[in-house]
Amino acid sequence: MREGLLLSRIRDRLSAGSGRLRTNVWPVAQSAAAAALAYFIAQVLLGHERPFFAPIAAVICLSVTLGRRTRRAVELVFGVAVGLLVADLLVLVIGNGTLQIAVVVLLAMAAAVFFGGATILVNQAAVSAILVVVLQPPGAVFSPDRFLDALVGGGVALVVNYLFPINPERLVERAAAPVFGDLIRVLEEIAAALERGDAQGARRALIRSRELDDEVRTFNEALEAGHETARLSPTRRRSLRHLEFYASASIRIELAVINTRVLARGVYNALERGDTIPPQLPAAIRDLARAVRALAAFLEEPGGPEEARRFALEAARGATESLKERHELATSVLVGQVRSAAVDLLRSTGMDQASALKALEEVAGRASEVG
Repeated sequence: MREGLLLSRIRDRLSAGSGRLRTNVWPVAQSAAAAALAYFIAQVLLGHERPFFAPIAAVICLSVTLGRRTRRAVELVFGVAVGLLVADLLVLVIGNGTLQIAVVVLLAMAAAVFFGGATILVNQAAVSAILVVVLQPPGAVFSPDRFLDALVGGGVALVVNYLFPINPERLVERAAAPVFGDLIRVLEEIAAALERGDAQGARRALIRSRELDDEVRTFNEALEAGHETARLSPTRRRSLRHLEFYASASIRIELAVINTRVLARGVYNALERGDTIPPQLPAAIRDLARAVRALAAFLEEPGGPEEARRFALEAARGATESLKERHELATSVLVGQVRSAAVDLLRSTGMDQASALKALEEVAGRASEVG
């Protein structure tokens, strides 16, 4: 049993890694090209002897942690400026060495924090200061080359991102696919565990549901990057409308993931206690999985959301019907989670809270009135 669980987790990790690589293949290629171009400009065109800040700046600005690249470039350059200024002045006064590194990093990061710098600005100030202390020969004078290299790297990154932007729709779709795929898989595993009375199967579903958080985070980052690209690039601006479908659904999808994790924990606890679960509940959870699959299709090719709404309402109706058979606390808790997940899925299709609740109560009634 334990070996099977281990193999399953390894397969999940490999699958998740492959998905992340497919999502980020274009940003990685952009970073490689921008690094080479920034180095070429700084060394060949500007004549700098060791322009290591140019490719570093380009890579950081086009890093695979997507989103806010314009702001990142500005913060990066400012962080370099703060770090270089502090380091150059201190090295001229106190020289190089182990203690000097501590002093320089402390003051460079403190200066960046004082100016309200974000994490990237503070970290880059520290890195710049370290490189100055380590690489600058004793007695050397201040040189603007490093600052110019940072400007070149940041500028090249922005130009590459503008001229050769990622496809924002494809980026978001690829990032959303693992979220939907694994959410469907978890719901089906929960349903199967309930049908078999398999507490360990429910435990595996619970473990898998916790791993969805990383995929949701990647999806949100991709959505942010897609919006930025679509706004800044004239060739991609038409993607904004499609991205709005994902943006309006993203919060509800995240809540559906949370509800699914709570549902998995409730099922595991119920099976561990040996509670009797009505047969309508597994079927309702499978309808939730069908609703997620239909929602993914709706978002990828915006059309009619009817199928996703139908399955979500059917899940709520089936779960609520189970209360007629067993109106116990354990069953009520699970029914509540199914109904809550159904509302989140309804809202992901564009319904507001009031409309989603009204539709659910028309089909399934109020849970408190059943029994």
